[in-house]
Amino acid sequence: MSAANTGKGAAIVAALAYALLWGGATAYLYATGGDWSSGVAVIVIFGAGLGGAAWLLTRGARVPRIDVKRPAFESAAILAYLALYAVLFLGFGMTWARQALPEGQQQELLVMGLKLGAHIALPAILLVLLGAKLGPITQLGLSGRTFWRTLIVLGLIILALVCVITPSLKQISSIPPAFETMIWAVPLGYIWITLEAGACEEFLFRAVLQTRLTAWFNSAWAGVIVTSLIFGLAHAPGLFMRGGPGVDGWSTDPLQVIAHTIAVLSPIGLTFGLIYARTKSLLLVILLHGLVDVLPNLTEFVRIWR
Repeated sequence: MSAANTGKGAAIVAALAYALLWGGATAYLYATGGDWSSGVAVIVIFGAGLGGAAWLLTRGARVPRIDVKRPAFESAAILAYLALYAVLFLGFGMTWARQALPEGQQQELLVMGLKLGAHIALPAILLVLLGAKLGPITQLGLSGRTFWRTLIVLGLIILALVCVITPSLKQISSIPPAFETMIWAVPLGYIWITLEAGACEEFLFRAVLQTRLTAWFNSAWAGVIVTSLIFGLAHAPGLFMRGGPGVDGWSTDPLQVIAHTIAVLSPIGLTFGLIYARTKSLLLVILLHGLVDVLPNLTEFVRIWR
C-alpha cells in the first residue's frame, strides 16, 4: 500500500473512532445525568463552526514540512511522557502546588513555573535527547496575510462567543470593572493566561505531540484527531483528583469525568489542531488559545493581583 493510501486509511479510521468515542461519551453523560449538552454545544461551535471558519481563513497558507526522523519511536516516547504528565503532574503535582503555599500571588508564580517546566522545558529536552530539532516546531508564521486575518477574524469570533456562552461578563462586573483596573488587568491578564494555558498546552500538544503523530500516521487529519482526543483525556486525572462540586466536569464517577473530557474538551483540540496543521504557526494557536481563556479567568486574575 502506498504512503498516500496509508495516510488516507489512517485518517478515516481516526475519524470513525473519534465519532464513536465522542458519541459514546456524550451518551454516557446523558445516561448518568452528566452535562451532555455542553459537549453538543462545544462540538457544534468549536468542531464545526470555528473549525470551518479556520479552514476558510487559512486557505493559501504556506505550510513548511516538519520532518520527523523516527516517527513511531518519538511518538511512543512523547506518549509515555504524557502518561506520566497526566497522573504525576496534573494529578499529584498540581495538588501539591496548591497545598504547598496559601492561595495568592506566590502560589500562582509556583504553579506558572511548574507548568512551564512540565509543558515546555521537559518536552523540549526530551525532543533534543531524541535527536529532534526544535526550530521547525516553534515557527512564528508571521509572513503573509493568513496569520493576521486568522488571528483577527477568529479572535473576534472567539471573544464574542465567550461573552455570549459563558458567565464571564457577569463575573467581571462584580470586580467592579473600573477603568483604572481594566487598563492593566486586561493586557496583563491576557499575557498571563496566554503563557499559562496557551503557550504551555499548545507547545506540548500541538508542536510536540501532533507533529510526531502526523508523521507516524502519515496523515495530518489523523494527527489532529488523535491529538485532540489525547488533549482531552490528559485533563481527566487532574479534574478527577483536584475537582469538586461546582467544577465543570467533575464527578465522583471517574468514567463520567473521562466522558466529559472527550465530549467537551477534545472538540476544542480539533480546532486548534486544524489551525496548527494548516499554518504550522505555533504563535497563532497560542494567541488564539489565550483569547478563549482570558475573560473566564480575568476576575480571578484581578482578585489575586490587585
